[in-house]
Amino acid sequence: MRRIVLLDKDKVKKSIYSKEHTKIAKKLKKARLEAGLTQRQAAKKLKVSQSYISKLEAGQRRIELVQVKKLSKIYKQSLEYFI
Repeated sequence: MRRIVLLDKDKVKKSIYSKEHTKIAKKLKKARLEAGLTQRQAAKKLKVSQSYISKLEAGQRRIELVQVKKLSKIYKQSLEYFI
């Protein structure tokens, strides 16, 4: 026997991350574009996969401060830019 569960879309959160997290994700993408880098190029410099950069920019992954620090150097932005 199958059990079907219906979800009320008004009660389901769209994101598990805060607005601040989303803001940082957008700044990551903006900084990368301003640096003239593709996701693949940024990923190579950070030694991660392109999909990892994509997920960071989409707000689908949490980012550690150490990574923000590395990206700020790669993108030639101050650390404060992302905060």
